[in-house]
Amino acid sequence: MTLPPNNAEVTFRRVTSANVSEICELSETLSEEQRDFVADNGTSIAEGFCSQSAWFRGVYADDVLIGFVMVHDGSDWDDGIDCPGPYLWRFMIARPFQGQGFGKQAISRIAMRLRSQGVRELYTSYGLGPGSPQAFYEKLGFSPTGGMFDEEVEVVLQLAER
Repeated sequence: MTLPPNNAEVTFRRVTSANVSEICELSETLSEEQRDFVADNGTSIAEGFCSQSAWFRGVYADDVLIGFVMVHDGSDWDDGIDCPGPYLWRFMIARPFQGQGFGKQAISRIAMRLRSQGVRELYTSYGLGPGSPQAFYEKLGFSPTGGMFDEEVEVVLQLAER
């Protein structure tokens, strides 16, 4: 696996026949604990293609595929999403690329993209326990809403400029 430089720029690319297998294989890099909290990328891609409300992309650091992201527009009964704004439905950075700032940079780019569309909040949720992404989301400024999304803690990131 090629490692990008730490100063690599994070970008998003469409899921295509040329990269779908590689994106799916990224799920296999996660620890057993993390797999309990992150849906398989193949399942996520299938759900994304079945949804009219999902935006999903491969996450790249320069030209190296490092992760997967899927953002949902918000409420959509057919997708099982009941949220007052955009929802970070799926997000993963492959294990070899974690802890290098790429996840933070990806979330920052998603926030900029949504902010440019006039969106003021980004929601997501996470399970609790060993391997939970709770600390990652807290470091980025997500805070609990007091609600639950299925069995997961619902959190929100305020996108309005301060």
